Amino acid sequence: MLMRGGTSKGAYFLADDLPAEPAARDELLLRVMGSPDPRQIDGIGGAHPLTSKVAVVSPSEGDEVDVDYLFLQVNVEEPVVSGRQNCGNVLAGVGPFAVERGLVAAAEEETSVRIRMVNSGDRATATFPTPGGRVDYTGDAEISGVPGIAAAVVIEFPPGQGALLPTGKVRDTVAGTEVTCVDNGMPTVLIPAESLKVTGYEDPKDLEADAGLAARLREIRLAAGELMGLGDVSHATVPKLTLLAPPRNGGAVTTRTFIPVRCHTSIGVLGAASVAAGLRIDGSVAAGIAQPPVGGDRLRIEHPSGFTDIESTVDRTCDGGFRAQRSAVVRTARKLFNGTVFPVPLTGGRS
Repeated sequence: MLMRGGTSKGAYFLADDLPAEPAARDELLLRVMGSPDPRQIDGIGGAHPLTSKVAVVSPSEGDEVDVDYLFLQVNVEEPVVSGRQNCGNVLAGVGPFAVERGLVAAAEEETSVRIRMVNSGDRATATFPTPGGRVDYTGDAEISGVPGIAAAVVIEFPPGQGALLPTGKVRDTVAGTEVTCVDNGMPTVLIPAESLKVTGYEDPKDLEADAGLAARLREIRLAAGELMGLGDVSHATVPKLTLLAPPRNGGAVTTRTFIPVRCHTSIGVLGAASVAAGLRIDGSVAAGIAQPPVGGDRLRIEHPSGFTDIESTVDRTCDGGFRAQRSAVVRTARKLFNGTVFPVPLTGGRS
């Protein structure tokens, strides 16, 4: 099933419909999506990281969750499939997909699906309308980066189990640049935009075209990956790097996020959750850049396509550290196509 989840688009599969062996599965998905090819002309990928994604969904064996969700990022230009990160946007479609495929029985008004994100072991609960026991994709929810309106999918994340500050510090100096490394579902490095000699308001294409900036970002990402306990991230899409600038449209902060070298045209759900948690940490690099919230838990994260609202609370721990207490976001999802995909044949000359 091809679905839009949040501001991403991907192919959703039942795990039983794919090879169980990871290498064989990944080889098939490359052929399905049309990679490696910058246009993905011979597959169903959309020639951009945001539209070259895969969700693999299966019934959960435990009682605490309903389904397991494995996210796979299919590289557009290289024969690489990565499972080293989550995707909160594609997550928005997992609950509806689970109901559509009969993995979860729909309630009469709205259904909540408890989801384990296999990539990290984290959990989330997605709630969406199912009048009459069928998924209804129509509604009046609007999210930035997606034209039109659709039914709201409310995604709530329980308190984080891992270290909110993977390095144990509120600030680190990485490759000569002061940053805050935070993980509230997505390993993310927060960087003041001005420290890299950019404003943070540039169009994503202009930032991508800056070779000097790309070199600096790569240097920071590789060093930060080691500091955050992720090891060698030279072939990974994490950690994400998010540039911070003062808000321009009434939000808390303006962002530009890289995945890993392409500049996101919006921001990922889990990336936004990590940014929001970082803004809540006293003394982070967001101090003096972000505007404090007027009241309540909601933070508006500005990005190139508009904004994402995140409800976020962070508590102090008994040892003086920080812990994410709650994160929730409203997304939308829509079924685009349900059918059969025909991958490039193995004899088709794919290198």
